[in-house]
Amino acid sequence: MAGNKKSLAKSASAEFIERKSRFIGHAAPVSDEEAAQAFIRAKKAEFSDATHNVWAYTLRGGAVARCFDDGEPQGTAGLPVLDILRKSGLDDSAVVVTRYFGGILLGAGGLVRAYQAAAAAAVDAAGIAVWTPFALFSLTANYSDYQKLVYELPRMGALIESEDFGAEVALTLAAEASALDAVRERVLALTNGKSVIDIIGEELRPRTG
Repeated sequence: MAGNKKSLAKSASAEFIERKSRFIGHAAPVSDEEAAQAFIRAKKAEFSDATHNVWAYTLRGGAVARCFDDGEPQGTAGLPVLDILRKSGLDDSAVVVTRYFGGILLGAGGLVRAYQAAAAAAVDAAGIAVWTPFALFSLTANYSDYQKLVYELPRMGALIESEDFGAEVALTLAAEASALDAVRERVLALTNGKSVIDIIGEELRPRTG
């Protein structure tokens, strides 16, 4: 599985004043184009009195990338916002930059810099999540071995997803795919070879910080 996609970690906003114009950047992770458009509509409704609500988003590894100047001179607003998403390596992410015009023209270069700064500030406030391949696996253990496993496996980064208590304990777990071999060896060592990992699948999960 290809990994290490980057997206925004959470929704966040940041603002600043540039020559009396107020710029507010809003950033959010989005799962698909419908979610991106819903985020844009929500911000346009929330800031319906603004002079401009410029937006951009990128999805599906850059296969979908859209932007809109919302009345600003062509190429001075939406594209600079999209450029911040691209330069940050972000996927499945959307940014809206709201502008309240302060009466002083910024010029084309000034607009580009202001919209990029607002987008970058919103991205910084939201933070970045790195999506890493995780292996999903299951195993069965007797109760004595279970006590050892629940203590040791989280120390190796293995997450216990579910536990089913019967004659033995059936565990479903997840761990970064790169650590799976080490986890497998540790399980065998802790249970004297009685518990064997069965792979269920893989998925991408976000890791922040």
